[in-house]
Amino acid sequence: MANSSSSRSSPSEGARSTPRAATVAPVPGGLDDGRLKELLGYNLSRADIRLRKFFHRHMASVALRPVEYSVLVLIAANARIKQKQLGEALEISAPNLAVLLDRLAERGLVRRVRSPEDRRAQHLHLTAAGKALVATAEQLALAMEGEVLAALTPQERTQLAALLQKLAQLPL
Repeated sequence: MANSSSSRSSPSEGARSTPRAATVAPVPGGLDDGRLKELLGYNLSRADIRLRKFFHRHMASVALRPVEYSVLVLIAANARIKQKQLGEALEISAPNLAVLLDRLAERGLVRRVRSPEDRRAQHLHLTAAGKALVATAEQLALAMEGEVLAALTPQERTQLAALLQKLAQLPL
């Protein structure tokens, strides 16, 4: 009688859920990255690099970086958002967020308003220029997403978003 365990994959093979994709273009430079393609982190990084290039191309006319776009959209969607809340939501340290908000304020997009309830807190508001820029940037983002996601079926889009959100919620 044959040993049934010999037909099972080893634990390390079982963890590899990403098959080597022969149809995917090779990594720039013509290197064999087949072993790396078995790693989720590598695949996420490669996808992030590609998405950032799409983002920068689409957002060139409004001169927004991904983090600036996220900040502006969160401020637009959350009335009376506090600087501390924003930093926590985007996992940006207070000093880095202060520099980012200074840049957006210098561009006339955001203003800080002291909270009447807690003078230590600052609420963030979009200016009229900030609101107009967010409206334009959201349309550009939708166009970018449509271009990127055209490679996926509607079901794959939904599944990808759900899986990424699940990974983003993993406890550290």
